[in-house]
Amino acid sequence: MLLQFNFKNFKSFRDDTILDLSATKISEFNNHVVSIANEKVLPVAAIFGANASGKSNVQEAFRYMSTYVINSLDYGDESDSKKNSRFFKPTPFLFDNTSKNAESSFEVYFIDSEENGAKTYNYGFTVDSNGVCEEWLNYKAKSSRGDFKRIFYRNGEDFDFAGIPAKSRENLIIALEKETLVVSLGAKLKIAKLKFIRDWFVHNDFADFGRPIENFFLSQLIPEGFEEDKKVQQKVVDYFSSFDPSIIGFNVEVIKSEVDDADKQFRIDAVHKMIDSDQTTSIPLQHESAGTLKMFALYPMLQDVLSTGGVFFIDELNARLHPLLVRAFVITFLDPEINTNHAQLIFTSHDSWQLNGNILRRDEIWFTEKDSNGISYLFSLADFVDEDGVKIRKDENYEKNYLLGKYGAIPTLKHFDMFKGE
Repeated sequence: MLLQFNFKNFKSFRDDTILDLSATKISEFNNHVVSIANEKVLPVAAIFGANASGKSNVQEAFRYMSTYVINSLDYGDESDSKKNSRFFKPTPFLFDNTSKNAESSFEVYFIDSEENGAKTYNYGFTVDSNGVCEEWLNYKAKSSRGDFKRIFYRNGEDFDFAGIPAKSRENLIIALEKETLVVSLGAKLKIAKLKFIRDWFVHNDFADFGRPIENFFLSQLIPEGFEEDKKVQQKVVDYFSSFDPSIIGFNVEVIKSEVDDADKQFRIDAVHKMIDSDQTTSIPLQHESAGTLKMFALYPMLQDVLSTGGVFFIDELNARLHPLLVRAFVITFLDPEINTNHAQLIFTSHDSWQLNGNILRRDEIWFTEKDSNGISYLFSLADFVDEDGVKIRKDENYEKNYLLGKYGAIPTLKHFDMFKGE
């Protein structure tokens, strides 16, 4: 489970930023808290804020880190000209010259499952326009209450690989390039400790429904086995029945099949019951409502993270979905009988209806706010202190106070006077 994500100098976030999923010592919804080893972890974090306040950039920072870990082996294996074009450069804070030319940093703390020993890992790296500047990996055993132990540390061309098997160290040093991360190369070389870290990032999923191209791509995904397994199709029907009982089945036809299964294309029709007979009729799935298509797009990733215990980061979860449906989606991660592998949901939303004391703890509610210099900040409701130095009580009306501006993180609105007649 993800314990903490730290980043700095990425897009609108210039300074050190922390998203902490460790449970604080507050009294509400204790059933949300997952106790694993010596940690108490939350399965959900909801991020609210005004348009352009930086909500999406929190997701983008986590996605950047994950993408770099998974793909960095590709950034350093071609000619210099091609390598430069493939290198995934970060976007620093651009509105001051110091940050514009500085490195960006990304760091996670996460804990493995009890079955695998419940070790806590600390992994991170800094990267600039030329490549990786620093990279580190540390761990702490379940029984340890002391400091982390180093697995490796890299600073430029200086390496400390003391925690990596001796027979693998020389191969790492020889093959490592400036743009490539040690964990990416180590996974390729089948070094178990490093492959484990890379695989943790692989098991995380992202969905950004604010991007039309990504929205279209997500709508083309289908659950594993869906094209031929009626049991899988029935699970999707059961999933749909929670919000749209009119769909009673699916017809799936392969319309393009290449040698590679990944290139298959399908025609999917949703089966509906006729209202005046026992017969059924089918319509193309793409003719269903936007909300139904979004829920269909979410299903494969939801299925994946629930089975692997990964992190699911969704930007604009509320878009095109009824608030009660969003609530049901969030509760899926809060229900220990469903979420048996401790998957986590981190989502952004404009829907203040979710901001109430009937579903989320104060430490599961986060806000982003941007100041007059264009710098974004991230803070938790549990840590918020009002102008009198008093913390927020659990019996407050979070939604009302948020819309009244008590917590900040709302837009500064003006009338659209530019449309007045002259």
